[in-house]
Amino acid sequence: MGETGKEEYKIQSFDSETQKLLKTALKDPGNVDLEKVANIIVDQSLKDCVFSKEAGRICYTIIQAESKQVGQSIFRRSLLNRLQQEYKDREDLRARSLQAWICYVTFICNIFDYLRVNNMPMMALVNPVYDCLFRLAQPDSLRKEEEVDCLVLQLHRIGEQLEKMNSQRMDELFSLLRDGFLLQEGLSSLSQLLLLEIIEFRAADWKMTDAAQKYYYSEVTD
Repeated sequence: MGETGKEEYKIQSFDSETQKLLKTALKDPGNVDLEKVANIIVDQSLKDCVFSKEAGRICYTIIQAESKQVGQSIFRRSLLNRLQQEYKDREDLRARSLQAWICYVTFICNIFDYLRVNNMPMMALVNPVYDCLFRLAQPDSLRKEEEVDCLVLQLHRIGEQLEKMNSQRMDELFSLLRDGFLLQEGLSSLSQLLLLEIIEFRAADWKMTDAAQKYYYSEVTD
């Protein structure tokens, strides 16, 4: 019950009619247009980065409810189709709105974190998620603190899972990050700190040592 309560709380930013639709989808998905629900969730996630961080849990709840109630996966299929569509247009999205792009990366990583098939992350999402993270590791993105911050947050959240799915691509990604940290001009001091922290975090087997936590926390707060 506590979980559903959290989800309902997170949809307060919608108008009352949309809230009603989403509440029904969470509890009784067979009685709503689930393709419409998927589009509403993605649209809001591209506008609202706070919501995009929580949307994975809402999607997971709807998928579970639909599977139990009607034994189908209309919502999951609609959600993945829409994610794929936005993924194909990701360069246009980034050019149009940096915030929408960051929200999209946050959302797709959140979905990767929550959606499971036989208790494993979805293989179909592994390469799209990697591609988004690689884009954040390009020189023009590393010069933007918002993109570095997004990259590091996602790697903290899903880096370990992602590496288990494809370690070679993670090695390639961190090679880019090391080059960026060591060679790139125009990095802010915060971006340098964030990159160093995530490089050390992975080197410590995706764990933060007490000493590192004290060091980075004091640097950021000073």
